[in-house]
Amino acid sequence: MTAGIEIRGIIRSHANRPRNIILIGWDGVQRNHLKECLARGEVPNLAKLASEGNLVAIDNPRSTETKCGWTQVLTGYEPEVTYVYTITNFHPIPRGYTIFERLEQFFGPENFVTAAILGKQHHTGNEPLQRWDGSPRSIRDYRRKSAHPGLYGVEHKLVKVHGKEYFVKPGEPYYRSQENMDVFIHGLHWDDLVGAKALELLEKYKDHPFFFFVLLAQVDWTGHRHGENSKEYTDAIILADSWTGKIIDKLKELNLYDKTLIYITTDHGFGENLSGHVDAPYGFLATNDPKVMRRGFLTDIAATILDRFGINLKKIQPSLDGHPLTKPYKPPRF
Repeated sequence: MTAGIEIRGIIRSHANRPRNIILIGWDGVQRNHLKECLARGEVPNLAKLASEGNLVAIDNPRSTETKCGWTQVLTGYEPEVTYVYTITNFHPIPRGYTIFERLEQFFGPENFVTAAILGKQHHTGNEPLQRWDGSPRSIRDYRRKSAHPGLYGVEHKLVKVHGKEYFVKPGEPYYRSQENMDVFIHGLHWDDLVGAKALELLEKYKDHPFFFFVLLAQVDWTGHRHGENSKEYTDAIILADSWTGKIIDKLKELNLYDKTLIYITTDHGFGENLSGHVDAPYGFLATNDPKVMRRGFLTDIAATILDRFGINLKKIQPSLDGHPLTKPYKPPRF
């Protein structure tokens, strides 16, 4: 039994429950820049999708970094539950806490397919052993991080491999959860590679109910390289929209589109006219899900997906921090 949850067989009557869900990540898309692209007609596939469902604002009031952002999206928890705070302060997500694991347990691994196809590697990957050799620079780095556990948080320890000493830190967030997924591919980098692999896997698993997470990362690293207001950043958003359209076309070709909900979101925004996102909490969610009715937070996305698949969120332990975007919710003032 997966730790922390007991949900197999707990299903509510859900009239329009989807057979499949695809979550497409447009990493690092600034909300205002996306609005400008929409106004110029540069993202027609997102616009068409949203016309069938909704386009709402999604905020990330916590760390506007990839590790923390996508962890909130894929678990429904704040960092205090997952221990994923920043790109340097993190631990592997506790077993059983991701969307993938909950769906595998709920439907049964023999009845359902979970897949993650990721452009990024280090922040969303599973790197179980990250180590620095005993070079002077590595030792200085180790001592600096060990001296500031409140800032860096990651536990370091000294190990010896084949007679050589290394400093080791824990695995990346999905080090544990990927063991219980059907497909986990990361580090593809280019959107063309991510998109092509997604199409290949859709063909392969067309006869099975599934949940896919497709992470298109090119917008983010293009923003870091060229800046948020650059033509290159806009072009990367257009490319993400193009691959989203190809995924939609593939679903239609396979006669799966009418059985599939699609959610497009981002983990964080980007600083206005900057090449970073230190304080960039403003994101979005575009979907063909007509039940999505309100704006929300990153943690609400996991709650929405699990609820739409028919899982009784009240039975999940620990309780999710997120709430379905398909239902009214007024957050407490404190």
